[in-house]
Amino acid sequence: MFGTVPCGDQTMPYTQSSSGVPLIRSRTDDHMWKLFRVEELFRIKDTEVPAQLVATFCYIASHNPCHLQAINDATGLSTNSVSRNTDWLSDWHRLGKPGMGLIKKEVDPTNKRRKIVRLTPRGEGMVRQIKEILYGD
Repeated sequence: MFGTVPCGDQTMPYTQSSSGVPLIRSRTDDHMWKLFRVEELFRIKDTEVPAQLVATFCYIASHNPCHLQAINDATGLSTNSVSRNTDWLSDWHRLGKPGMGLIKKEVDPTNKRRKIVRLTPRGEGMVRQIKEILYGD
């Protein structure tokens, strides 16, 4: 720490950046910091992760396994958005790009027109990491 700078109605500690401009880096909300760290878990896999992808993963993780239609209903995302997000979370993303490998899509054996999604072992590992960050479990 090099000093303090005024910030609103308080002063914040700062460090010097490479350009010589003070950078305020003090964490003021540990809960939000934990959410930031969870989001970073996804960004390690792909730097352009949208919030709806994280929401889709969290729904699947909390309802494992579930139907794609249940994700549509719960999130309010379109069928196309849920399909794109679950492709991204599975082994193959759009245009033949590798996906994250966090879920697996399967045909519902009781209704061949429906798909079921479930966490892969890698997805279960991601859930454990998220819980560790959020709750110390």
